[in-house]
Amino acid sequence: MPTSPPEHHPHARAQTSATPLRDPVCGMTVDSDSPHHIAYQGQHFHFCSQHCLDRFQREPQRYLPAAPAQPAAPSGHHGHAGHTAHAAAAAPVQPADSTPAGNAGTEYTCPMHPEVRQIGPGTCPKCGMALEPVLPELEEEENPELRDFTRRFWWTLPLTVVVTLLAMAGHRLMLFHGATQNWVELVIATPVVLWAGWPFYVRGVRSIVQRSPNMWTLIGLGTAAAYLYSLAATLVPEAFPATFLMDGRIGVYYEAAAVIISLTLLGQILELKARSQTSAAIRALLGLAPKTARRLNADGSEEDIPLAHVHVGDRLRVRPGEKVPVDGQVLEGESALDESMLTGEPVPVTKRAGDTLIGATLNTHGSLVMQAQKVGSATMLAQIVQMVAQAQRSKAPLQRLADVVAGWFVLAVIAIALLTLLGWGLWGPQPSWVFGLINAVAVLIIACPCALGLATPMSVMVATGKAATSGVLFRDAAAIEHLRKIDTLIVDKTGTLTEGRPAFHSALAAPGFAADEVLRLAASLDQGSEHPLAHAIVEHARAQGLALATPQAFESASGIGVRGQVEGRRLLLGNTTLLQEGGVAVEPLQAQAEALRGEGASIMYLAADGALAGLLAVADPLKPTSRQAVERLQADGVTVIMATGDGLTTARAVARALGIAEVHGEVKPQDKERLAAALQQQGRRVAMAGDGINDAPALARADVGIAMGTGTDVAMSSAQVTLVKGDLLGILRARSLSVATVRNMHQNLAFAFFYNALGIPLAAGLLYPLTGHLLSPLIAALAMSLSSASVVGNALRLRQIRID
Repeated sequence: MPTSPPEHHPHARAQTSATPLRDPVCGMTVDSDSPHHIAYQGQHFHFCSQHCLDRFQREPQRYLPAAPAQPAAPSGHHGHAGHTAHAAAAAPVQPADSTPAGNAGTEYTCPMHPEVRQIGPGTCPKCGMALEPVLPELEEEENPELRDFTRRFWWTLPLTVVVTLLAMAGHRLMLFHGATQNWVELVIATPVVLWAGWPFYVRGVRSIVQRSPNMWTLIGLGTAAAYLYSLAATLVPEAFPATFLMDGRIGVYYEAAAVIISLTLLGQILELKARSQTSAAIRALLGLAPKTARRLNADGSEEDIPLAHVHVGDRLRVRPGEKVPVDGQVLEGESALDESMLTGEPVPVTKRAGDTLIGATLNTHGSLVMQAQKVGSATMLAQIVQMVAQAQRSKAPLQRLADVVAGWFVLAVIAIALLTLLGWGLWGPQPSWVFGLINAVAVLIIACPCALGLATPMSVMVATGKAATSGVLFRDAAAIEHLRKIDTLIVDKTGTLTEGRPAFHSALAAPGFAADEVLRLAASLDQGSEHPLAHAIVEHARAQGLALATPQAFESASGIGVRGQVEGRRLLLGNTTLLQEGGVAVEPLQAQAEALRGEGASIMYLAADGALAGLLAVADPLKPTSRQAVERLQADGVTVIMATGDGLTTARAVARALGIAEVHGEVKPQDKERLAAALQQQGRRVAMAGDGINDAPALARADVGIAMGTGTDVAMSSAQVTLVKGDLLGILRARSLSVATVRNMHQNLAFAFFYNALGIPLAAGLLYPLTGHLLSPLIAALAMSLSSASVVGNALRLRQIRID
């Protein structure tokens, strides 16, 4: 992308060093004399750093929403430049030393409450948790909250250590006399409490104002109570009765407030770093796409262009060792491509002229010339990234229990803390109210609703990323949870159990017709069909040199065949059901049809002007892994049922080869849906696997719909699970991951429940009569800080499991 010095740009004279410009990537203020600048589509842009300039060059359109132009543009200038202004031009100018507000236009969401969405980083209004990008970027940038919390932690940690040492040993060493030590601790602890802990109090107050109590409510109450009590004891010690005395003096707890804040900051730092790893799978997928493509120009020359400049129809060269830039079709050459990064299949796939290519897959040795068919967001890689991001931000049914509990959890903890304060104050040993205050603070601090809220979202995020790298795409978290319960699988035949690329077998003519004429008429009508069987007929007719006519009318009878008019003749082409609906008898060729079906061929009858003209047989070979997949599913206790629009004899021949006992042939789309509904009424958990438009109703009806990634978009949009490779072995991988993920969710929920069930009574001092010991608020803060990080860490273990 060309750059030019500012003085060469037509707008340069309107700019001065005092002119406030905005970096379109990060939104920061930039001087017009910045060395990082670029001319693009008639507009000049300035950047704060080379990093932002590089990001703009990779994806310029991302940072060019319709907005007012830069101040440098003359007010009377019109045209495209007015629509390519900086993203932040209309926003208030930030100070140059302020923290950037994130990438302009980037949408953020809460990991615990995916319904919360906003542009730019911030905190969740429901739980106070730091928001994170809905779709992570390839180059991970430091989380603004992580940077802020890290700074507050390290700057105040020495103060926390000093005030803690003073509290533990100051009186014993007699460093200060009387109440002087309390004043020293106040001076040292106040920056920690008021500056380092300020974000906690802001979120705590916001949670109360918005009537959404959360972790920050508890931390704010606990630390504020310890600090304010100590402050009062320092300023007016004479106001405290004798019941507040410890060792003859009014005890203060500045060190408790300071340590709790420092440990909470440490826990948040650990949690934020761990959470960033849950998006590693999406960043890995984003990193698969090459940065450039080699385009073949009309004059025979070749040039390397940015990937964003590739258009549909472009001819591209893919050299050995390079990645396929976009989805397309091979025009010339032959090579083996490694598609494992998207399909999970480790064996390279041979590609020849006419075969489809998936963008981001690796060309191993041969040179290919391809034509681009899908670019940008339409490529399979882009769709995979979108589906994974969507699934990661969905809620699992298990989360409903956690949400219900968390909704009342904070209120219950506050009530328990109050009871602890009153119980110890009224009936505890002296100094009773001091014990009551400390135990109440420990109860507030140790109770962490974040561990409960993160239990299932973190497992879902890691699992969906793991699945995507194995060729399995989950549309939502519910699919992950439900798939392990499936006991019945309905499978389509063509494209699901078979290759879906059938080859023409033969054509038989009825009396009065010729076989070539039957093939020519059928192929002429099928030119308007997208069914794989139709493609096989059309390709064979063209290979035979038959002159195909353009149909005057065409209508698809979904699932049973097609109707139309060719050369003035009314044609029906489909299965027995279609011809029976048209009043055409198929008996004259029924014996031949049954013999061909016994060989596994699919049969289509052709009728012309109400008379049987002949039949066409097309054979569709089984996928190499279909038998293994069916056997393993049956071994896992899953009943496999075939339901296909093909003839019953053909279906039974395929079923025999695969060991499938129950077969339904010549079924319509609504019949597949009724079959799924009937099985559900019997109490079965039903999954449906298919790849065509006629499978969509059943895919939507089933408890879990499973679409083949090699099939139609309609099928994939109706399903909850997509197998990128279109291989039934993917169902086994998906089920294995489903079992592991739900087990991981249960572990996280059990840990969160057990942690609070044990921690709160300990903090309240219920074991004091037996042990004579109380749980220090400092230990409670450490346990609270580590609880959320532990849940995230347990979820990250899913990245290491084997799901083959």
